[in-house]
Amino acid sequence: MSEPGNKFGKIQTVEQAMEHIADGITIMVAGFGGIGSSYTLIQEIIRKGVKDLTLISIDAGDPDVGPDHIVSGGQVKKLITSHIGATKAAGELLNAGKLEVEFSPQGTLAERIRAGGVGLGGILTDVGMGTVIEEGKQKVTVDGKEYLLETPLRADVAIILAQQADEFGNLTYSKTARGMNPLMARAADITIVDAKEIVPLGAIDPEHVITPGAFVDIIVHGGGDWTWGWQ
Repeated sequence: MSEPGNKFGKIQTVEQAMEHIADGITIMVAGFGGIGSSYTLIQEIIRKGVKDLTLISIDAGDPDVGPDHIVSGGQVKKLITSHIGATKAAGELLNAGKLEVEFSPQGTLAERIRAGGVGLGGILTDVGMGTVIEEGKQKVTVDGKEYLLETPLRADVAIILAQQADEFGNLTYSKTARGMNPLMARAADITIVDAKEIVPLGAIDPEHVITPGAFVDIIVHGGGDWTWGWQ
């Protein structure tokens, strides 16, 4: 196989990619329990020391895994997530009033991100009806049944981990590491992909492409993720 070129200008260094990470932005970080998260880019976000981030992630990470250190280091002002129970620092910061947390059930969170990626005005769900979750949310009645209107989610930057990327940015993922990566890749103004392998255009069977390159802005060849070997 020939070496990939860079005729689309999407293959960049990690340092070039980090130029898009700044104070106060909204950032999506894919992965769950660390699987499917780019540790190369997460470490660079920590090293850069940006602050006042709004972080959208399925969880707050596990101890020393995933986005844990972004949260525990005080770089995040608001976290939109489904779960923080595995990250002690997140609960402590929440209780101390130093971190705003907006909870969404995982399915609702995924659909809100999908809605943001495809331009929908929101989604309707009955999850949370009759609980504190419905407080302050608009309700919509369809065929006599009441639903909550959940708003779409978008980000300034999405941090994505892919198994393979071609030079245009067509992506494949590895098993459960796929997770929310495809949804988040579509729902950001700038999508930065950490690819374990970069291949020439045409090397990926079109039937195997999960995220089309049209949604990808930057590709870096980072160190991938840290896994327990069961992804």
